Amino acid sequence: MQRSGSGLSGWVGPRWLQLTVGVLLVLLGAVLIFRPFASLTVLILLIAVSLAAAGLAELLRRVPNDGISRYAQGFVFLLAAVLVLVWPGATIRVVALVVALALLLGGLADLAAARTVRGTARFNAVVGGGASILVGLLALTWPDVTVLVVAVVFGARMIIAGVRQVAVFANGGDVALFRLRPASTNPRGGRLRVTGTVLGAALALVLVVASIALHRSAPSPDAFYDPPASVPKSPGRLVRSEPYVSNEIPANASAWRILYTTTRDTGRPAVASGLVIAPDTALTAASSAAQPSNVIAWAHGTTGFAPGCAPSVLPDGLAAGAMMIQHEVISRGWTLVATDYLGLGTTGPHPYLIGQGEGRSVLDAVRAAHQLRGLSLTQDTVVWGHSQGGHAALWTGILAPTYAPDVTLDGVAALAPAADLPGLIDNLGTITGGDIFGSFVIAAYTATYPDVHTADVVRPGARVLAAEMANRCLAEKSILVSALTAISLDKSIWTDNPESGAFGQRLKQNVPSGPIPAPLLIMQGAADQLITPDTQSSYVKTRCEAGYPVDYRTYVGRGHVPLVEPDSPAVPELLAWTADRFEGQPAKNVCR
Repeated sequence: MQRSGSGLSGWVGPRWLQLTVGVLLVLLGAVLIFRPFASLTVLILLIAVSLAAAGLAELLRRVPNDGISRYAQGFVFLLAAVLVLVWPGATIRVVALVVALALLLGGLADLAAARTVRGTARFNAVVGGGASILVGLLALTWPDVTVLVVAVVFGARMIIAGVRQVAVFANGGDVALFRLRPASTNPRGGRLRVTGTVLGAALALVLVVASIALHRSAPSPDAFYDPPASVPKSPGRLVRSEPYVSNEIPANASAWRILYTTTRDTGRPAVASGLVIAPDTALTAASSAAQPSNVIAWAHGTTGFAPGCAPSVLPDGLAAGAMMIQHEVISRGWTLVATDYLGLGTTGPHPYLIGQGEGRSVLDAVRAAHQLRGLSLTQDTVVWGHSQGGHAALWTGILAPTYAPDVTLDGVAALAPAADLPGLIDNLGTITGGDIFGSFVIAAYTATYPDVHTADVVRPGARVLAAEMANRCLAEKSILVSALTAISLDKSIWTDNPESGAFGQRLKQNVPSGPIPAPLLIMQGAADQLITPDTQSSYVKTRCEAGYPVDYRTYVGRGHVPLVEPDSPAVPELLAWTADRFEGQPAKNVCR
């Protein structure tokens, strides 16, 4: 059908086409937002179809005096759709780049069109174009652009565009195809189109503000954690220290953060950081009759993999690492020496669930704490560790006789330790948020072992997701993005059999299966879904069969973190067991 007007004539398509395109855009946008992780192939196909539909919508959109800008914008989206489909080996990063460029170019086309229109049409072009540019820049510059960001941002834009198309249909608008100059300069439905544009701009503004807030809240080490120009070769040397102030420090205690030397798996010297919290009674400067303090070497639970995830960097870092009974430690006259481990705070990689690196970090922190001026410590040390820290505590007990014979270990207490690593990996894919912990393992093992490769253990559609998850600390606000991503995944990030090959061998290599001369206590929550009681019992059974003594205790109704909370029945038992170790009392052995 052809109509004539004040300008050149053009072909006008059937109105049902406008309704169809609008509904299609809304449906595609909804799928992108709520089901973005079905698979990489499905995601690429959905975004390609959405780009094509967006391009068609621009060509169908009737804007007064728009010249060729509408066609330019429409063809940009159509070209982007083609690029996404035909780019060999397309990845999420490729899709993110194409979508970002399409949004930028589309926004610029809108701004160009604003010069030739007036009224609500000009408002639409300026505000809508500006919003599109903002979102495009956000997708390009956000350091951790994810499938979630791409899908939600672009999906929202599809919904808004679709609603605008349906609004025009509902108000009786034409669908002008290839009209060089529209028949009317005052199209109907202007206010509805303005509403859609305002919603799009509001969404862009919210995303930008959220991005700035998340980046500002990301923890980052300061200059204290910088290594010296020349790192001393001997491990356990105190490099520097300074007073540490936090609401978590008991009133009758003093604290310092420390930087000290340790050793990488390759034998090269490195620096790690940590905290020392001591009762005031152990300070020689405060009293000529200072009471030497026994040492609790605390190996913290999982806080993350990135340098900013160190407990000494994080606000409320002790609680982040599952240390919630420091007041009880201080009240007994004990000193808490809490390593951050290598790579948290300092230069990585962090040896997450890599036993040698964790154990050396713990032992060298104890050595360094003895060098603090004005602090009187005894040689007696008991190691505590929870979760990842339980794994570290077990390895500390294994390594101490050969790596640090100068450190006297009176006991090792592993609380819900990640001891059976193959069993842990099997379980991660079955629990909500388990892939976040899996991303830390992947990042650590691929960074540490040259024979372990991401492509061997992570399915293609999840590789970018896994890398981005590993860059967030559990205690920072942006972990919400990782949590939403993990919840939205249709299947785990792992390949079908991640435990095969080099990765599986490295997991077995890091199971703490060696002898521990010091008395060993393992505590386990019976309701723990992360480190399951069955897995822990199997590990204890293996140690017993190897002839290694162990005191194994389980706690009904206690989950992974609740096991170490102040009201847990495990806490008074841990304190009593530790006091017995310092007094040289014989330890219980359930293997007999």
